[in-house]
Amino acid sequence: MSSNKVVRNMLSYRRREFLQGLSLGGGALAMAPFLSSLRAQAAGDSDALPKRFVFVVKSSGVDKYNLVPEGLTNNFVDESSGAKLGNRGRREGGLVDASLSDHQLPQKLQMLEGFKDRLTIIQSLSGVGFRGNHTKGFGTLSLHDSETVAVAPTLDCMLGMHLSQGPYPMYGMAMNGRLLESDNWPEDNYCYPNLSAYGAAKPVAYQASPRKAYLELFGAAVASPEQLKKKLALGGNLLDFLTDDARRVEKQLSGDDKDRFALYLESFESLRKIEEKKAALTERIQEAAPELTDRYDSRAPSARIESHFEMASSALIAGLTNVITLRPDTLGVKYSELNLSNSVHAIGHLQDNKASNGWTGHQARVEIEKLQLRQIAKMAKRLESIPEGDGTMLDNTLIVYMSCSSGDHHCGGHDWPFILLGGLGGKLRSGRYLEYPKYGDTGHRTTGNLYLSLMQAAGMQTPETFGQPDANLKDLDLKGPLEELMV
Repeated sequence: MSSNKVVRNMLSYRRREFLQGLSLGGGALAMAPFLSSLRAQAAGDSDALPKRFVFVVKSSGVDKYNLVPEGLTNNFVDESSGAKLGNRGRREGGLVDASLSDHQLPQKLQMLEGFKDRLTIIQSLSGVGFRGNHTKGFGTLSLHDSETVAVAPTLDCMLGMHLSQGPYPMYGMAMNGRLLESDNWPEDNYCYPNLSAYGAAKPVAYQASPRKAYLELFGAAVASPEQLKKKLALGGNLLDFLTDDARRVEKQLSGDDKDRFALYLESFESLRKIEEKKAALTERIQEAAPELTDRYDSRAPSARIESHFEMASSALIAGLTNVITLRPDTLGVKYSELNLSNSVHAIGHLQDNKASNGWTGHQARVEIEKLQLRQIAKMAKRLESIPEGDGTMLDNTLIVYMSCSSGDHHCGGHDWPFILLGGLGGKLRSGRYLEYPKYGDTGHRTTGNLYLSLMQAAGMQTPETFGQPDANLKDLDLKGPLEELMV
C-alpha cells in the first residue's frame, strides 16, 4: 500500500472517530440534521442520509404525447392499428417497462439526457373521482375530492413532517395569480394555490415574491450577528410576555375562543423555533444562499421560475427544509418571453390551432414545459455537484414533475404523467419508461400507488391504499406501491 493511501486512510479513520464522537451543545436541535448527515457519511450508512423531495406542479396538464422515448413504440404496439404509447388513441396492451438506456429521450426531455440513468417516466396512472375542471386543487397531492378546501393532508406535507430536520418541514413558492406584464400587478405576498395542506382546513401559504422568499429563507444569514441577536431577543421577549399574560387571558375565555387563543400563542412559538433553527444554520445558509439580483424583482415568468428554482436548491443545500413544492405558473400567466400573448389557459384550448407566435397549441405547451424542465436540469446539476455519502445530494433527492390537472387542460384524471429525476438512496429503480395498462384494464395502477411508493422509499410506514378510492376500479387490486418502481 502506498504511503499516500495510508495517510488518507488514517485521516479518514480519525475523521470518522471525530464525527461519531461529536456532542451537541448550543443549537443542538438545529444542528442535529447536519451532524447526523456527517455521521452517516462517516459510517457509510446510506439509509441514515437525509431524503429530500421537490414537487414541481404545473398548471394545464403535462403534455403526455411527447414523453415517449425514440423508437420505443414499435417494440410494444402495432403501428398499423393506429395505437401508440403515451395513451394516444387509448392503446390496448399490458405494462410497458423499458430501459431508457436503449432509447433516445424525446425532444422535450433532451436537457435531461445527462441524467438518463436517474430518470423515470411514468404514464397512464389515474386519479379519477375528484372535482376540478382545470385543477384538482388539494386533491392533486391528497387524492381526495378537495379542489378548494383541504380535507386531508397532502403528500408533500406528510413527507415534510416525516423528514423534517430543518426550520421548515415543507416550503412552497408559487406564481401569484395573473402574472401579466401589462396588467396592474397585485402586490406580491403569501398566496394560497390550494395545493398543499397539513390536514383538513390547514392549507399551506406559499411565498409568491422571490425577493421576500429570499429574505425569509436567507435574510437572517446576511444580517449581522448583532442584528440577529436583537431579532431573536425581541421574539423571545414578545413570547415571554404573551405566555405570562396568557394565564390571565385564558381565565376569561371558554370553548372555541380559548382554542383559538391557544393557536394564536402556538403561532408565535413556531416562529421563534424557526428563527432559532435558522440562526444555528447561519454559516451553511451563507455558503448556500444565491446572489440577490434584480432578477428577483422581474415580472417575466421565466425569471420568476428561475429565481424560485435557485432558492429551492439553496434551501435544500443549506438544510432549511427537505421538502419543497413549486408552482411554476397559473392559468393566467402569459409567457411573453416566448412571444406568446395567449395565456396558459387559452393555449390549453388551442390544440392544433395557432397561438400568437405561429405555434400550435401543442407546440406552445411543449415549449413552456421545456422552459420549466431546463430549470429542473439546472437544479439537478447543482445538487449533483454537492458530495454526500458515497455519492451526491442528487442521489438522495427526488424531483417530481407533474401537473395539478393530469395530462389534459380540462382534466379527467384518467392518465396522469409523471417525470421523476434523482434518487432516494437507491430505494427506487430509475432509468425506466413505465406505461401502465389503460384505465380500467387489468394491471392498471393509480397515482395513489405512486404516492405510496414515494412514502415507502422515504421510510414512512404506509397503509395499503392512499387517498379516496375510485369506485369504477373496485374490481382491480390497487393496494401497495408500484412494484416496478421499487428496488
